Amino acid sequence: MSRLQLHDLQLARGGQTILEHLDGRFMDGAITALIGANGAGKSTLIAAIMGMLSPVDGRVECVVPRERRAWLPQQLALDLTFPMSVEELIMSGTWPSHGALKGYCGPHYRRCREIMAKLGISSLAHRPLGELSGGQRQRALFGRTLMQEAELLLLDEPFANVDIETVDVLMEVLREMARAGTTIIVVLHDMEQLARLADDVLLLSGGHGRWVRPDALLDHHSGLVPRAPRLPLTFPDASHAGTA
Repeated sequence: MSRLQLHDLQLARGGQTILEHLDGRFMDGAITALIGANGAGKSTLIAAIMGMLSPVDGRVECVVPRERRAWLPQQLALDLTFPMSVEELIMSGTWPSHGALKGYCGPHYRRCREIMAKLGISSLAHRPLGELSGGQRQRALFGRTLMQEAELLLLDEPFANVDIETVDVLMEVLREMARAGTTIIVVLHDMEQLARLADDVLLLSGGHGRWVRPDALLDHHSGLVPRAPRLPLTFPDASHAGTA
């Protein structure tokens, strides 16, 4: 089944067509890698899926409620000067459905603790975001997404500038979310990461989109990279993770 489909979609920015005649469906419980050169239209398509950009023609058919759609941008978009702790960031994942001005209840705090334990950041609960390494911040951002209980998740290069251990942890979190039925779209540039993670690939080029099998794409590059073995669903604490 598919809760997200594209129907002859045409998108433009500043009066210039970026993508056209884009069709296809993103399968529930699958991870789709969105790839393409800079300027190919990846961010434009994500904006349309999130409802932030209206199509010129065609349509995005998405039956996932807005409060269950999550967008995790690159870390550069995060304001590290904002006085927020790891726990506060993760708890903010309740805002789309619960509201930003309401207080939290016991089940919220229990779920937050479970999420931090799963991500290996329990000891960082009260650490300000500006004091975290890149890997620790990305784990916290993933925690917010888990708190939101997203049914549709879009990520922009989520493994950029983080340590290898964090990449392994976050990949397993994404696979767990997919197994639970979440539709996941992830912008990737690294072919090894694509080989380990992607169930499907949407390649944007020349204003058009083409669906590609991951193995066919990898064979076209430097050969198929074997999938890494799946990790257990509990992880070591990241309080001393690398600072990459």
